Parts: sequence; C-alpha cells; structure tokens
Amino acid sequence: ITYVKGDLFACPKTDSLAHCISEDCRMGAGIAVLFKKKFGGVQELLNQQKKSGEVAVLKRDGRYIYYLITKKRASHKPTYENLQKSLEAMKIGCGLDRLQWENVSAMIEEVFEATDIRITVYTL
Repeated sequence: ITYVKGDLFACPKTDSLAHCISEDCRMGAGIAVLFKKKFGGVQELLNQQKKSGEVAVLKRDGRYIYYLITKKRASHKPTYENLQKSLEAMKIGCGLDRLQWENVSAMIEEVFEATDIRITVYTL
C-alpha cells in the first residue's frame, strides 16, 4: 500500500477510485458528498440493488468508481465483516464511519497481496 497526502481526485485519470457507502446510497457526509457531486449516478447505483458486503460500480470517462457497500443505511455503522466482503468482491470506512485504520489496512493488504493491483491511499 502506498500512502499519499493530497487530493484523491487529483490522482491519475487511469486510476480507479473506491469508497464506502450504504445500501441507500445517501452519500450525505464526508468524502461521499464529493463523490456524489463529481460522479453523480445515485439512481444508477440504486438500480444495481447491491447489499451490504457487495460492490456497486460506475464507469466515468474510462475510470471505474467502486462503491463498497458496508452498511444498510447511512445512519448505521459499518462492520469489518461487510468491509472484508466488499473488498473481496472487488478483487476502505475510517473517517466518519469510525472503523480503525489498522484493521482496514490489514484487510486491504490481505485481500490484494497475491495480485498485481497497486493500492494508493490518499489522506488530507
């Protein structure tokens, strides 16, 4: 895992992006608001009818945007189990969602260790 301090949305356009949302696709707080403004597609995400532990996907300008479904409703809290399932289905939830980064980063490393997928984590 590579760590970069900076703007996630300034990453190369060839990079895919991922973040955690709820099944109801509310995206009303934190970085989710920025994803909603930049990429839209809320109805497109809802139409995919993904459940906790699954991943919804949008494609924008040749880039894939992965929405890891880690909880049922925006007001709920995610679980590590749902995050693990979402990461595996994709072969992230610390900021407002309050999961511990030490556990999340360990999951990411475990899920992607046997792949050639490059993971970059952006922080402000």
